[in-house]
Amino acid sequence: MTVTTHAADLRSADTKKLHLGMLSAIVVGSMVGAGVFSLPQNMANGAGPLAIMIGWGITAVGMLALVLVYRALSTRRPELDAGPYAYARAGFGDFLGFNSAWGYWLSAWIGNVSYAVVLFSALAYFVPVFGDGNSWQAVVGASVVLWAIHFLILGGVRQAAVVNLITTVAKIAPIVLFVAVAVVAFKMDTFNLDLSGATNTDLGSVMTQVKSTMLVTLWVFIGIEGASVESGRAERRADIGRATVIGFLTCLALYALVSLLSLGIMTQPELAGLKNPSMAGVLEHVVGPWGAVVINLAVVVSVLGAFLAWTMLAAEIPYAAARDGTMPRFFAGENSKGVPANSLWVTNGFVQLFLIVTLFAQSTYQALFYIASSAILVPYVFSGAFAAKLALTGESYRPGESRMGALFVGLLATVYGLWLIYAAGPTYIFMCAMLYAPGILIYMKARQEQGGRAFTPVEALIAVGLVVAGVAAAYLIWHGDISPL
Repeated sequence: MTVTTHAADLRSADTKKLHLGMLSAIVVGSMVGAGVFSLPQNMANGAGPLAIMIGWGITAVGMLALVLVYRALSTRRPELDAGPYAYARAGFGDFLGFNSAWGYWLSAWIGNVSYAVVLFSALAYFVPVFGDGNSWQAVVGASVVLWAIHFLILGGVRQAAVVNLITTVAKIAPIVLFVAVAVVAFKMDTFNLDLSGATNTDLGSVMTQVKSTMLVTLWVFIGIEGASVESGRAERRADIGRATVIGFLTCLALYALVSLLSLGIMTQPELAGLKNPSMAGVLEHVVGPWGAVVINLAVVVSVLGAFLAWTMLAAEIPYAAARDGTMPRFFAGENSKGVPANSLWVTNGFVQLFLIVTLFAQSTYQALFYIASSAILVPYVFSGAFAAKLALTGESYRPGESRMGALFVGLLATVYGLWLIYAAGPTYIFMCAMLYAPGILIYMKARQEQGGRAFTPVEALIAVGLVVAGVAAAYLIWHGDISPL
């Protein structure tokens, strides 16, 4: 059975339909997690005000292109569900489609590990024993949260979506409060004190600073494709594009205001030295201890919501790929509620494993989200490239219909994705190669089940390249040349 057939089955069951509000909440809920509450420190850690403004400008243009790509593809190719995976497979074949699904899945569950770390880092404000979110007490607490969310989702996707809608509304309110307070407290003299970051030689040139912001800005927008991933469960196809645009505009405004207004309250070195969630430190600087209490509580609610949204998205991709035969049949298993149960169990099993790894590796939130951000670049690049390919070939376009605008947007989204790969730097690209390489065995298992040959000659070359890069990354980690987390 194909994903398209399954989507039709889902739409026939009212209990599984997601309306515009729920889809918008999935987009906003998956984007607004821990990232926004850590933006002041994360952005200031490697850049001054000028570079941060340039970084937001590049991100706004690049992410807008990606938003327009997902909005257009949701209606131009309505038979393709599961977003980035389906677009990569339709445009570039099974193996690249698999890698898109694999990368998206990696990003989703590694991102959930980072959510668990920052969740208990925030709770450490009230219970110090949780430390930076990676003490043994924090790992035990995160494990309890993980499996509570797991069983909530097993109870039904729509039920989980309703809970996600409530938490999304709850976590936007304190961010709006922060922005309102920051507007009043903002001082232009503080903002302009070292506009280019020139007095801090550790930051490097403005271009180096801009590059340092790229994975941070990408991280807080990951999830923009959430409605596309859940497209098979949408009540109306047109709502997918609307939810994506609503989510993007809402989050862009909040993110830019949080990071830029903070630079008018505390200096770049002061912000860089804050513990995450750094928004708490900024608000405490303005209004006193109660500000930190409000933000740390908001982080708990926000991260729980994002944890829920991303667990839903993480389970959906292997499930859809398995129904297409791109991943092993095991991942297509579902329970009586229509939940992709097997995929969910495997996903959360890996989250649990990596939570234990953080205990021994003392992994930080920032290191984890850099890896998660790098892993999702492949799906984003292929989404833009597929939109550009459709415009070039004219497939799905009416005779005489203009394609130049769509071609430009598709190419822009692709170039933005490639720029992010460059900005990520070799360390995180090597680490992603190490995580991508084992997926080749999973793909070969799926192809064996389908009775087809594993690779075309070109795909075989790509597979060899991934293995070589993965082995090189493992070698560099073993010799201490790069850090695993």
